[in-house]
Amino acid sequence: MADIKIGKVTHYFSKIGVAVLELQDSIKIGDRIALLSKKGERFEQIVESMQIEKTQINEAKAGQSVGIKVIQEPKKNSDVFKVS
Repeated sequence: MADIKIGKVTHYFSKIGVAVLELQDSIKIGDRIALLSKKGERFEQIVESMQIEKTQINEAKAGQSVGIKVIQEPKKNSDVFKVS
C-alpha cells in the first residue's frame, strides 16, 4: 500500500519543536507519518502529541491546522504523508 498525502507543513516553531500542518486528510495519535527534513531528507515518526489552539487532541480532520511535536525540523511547504 502506498503512502497517503495528508497535508503540508506551513510553519515550524524551533524553540518547542512543533510543526504546523494544514491537513487535507485525517490524522490521529499513533499514526506513522513521513516528512522532509530542512535538508531534504525523508524522516518518519509516530504522532505522539497533537494540538489545535493549545488544546491537546487525539484526532484531526481535513481542513484543520494542527501542531505536532516533531523529532527534527521539517522543510516548510513540504508534503506530509501517512505511512501505511
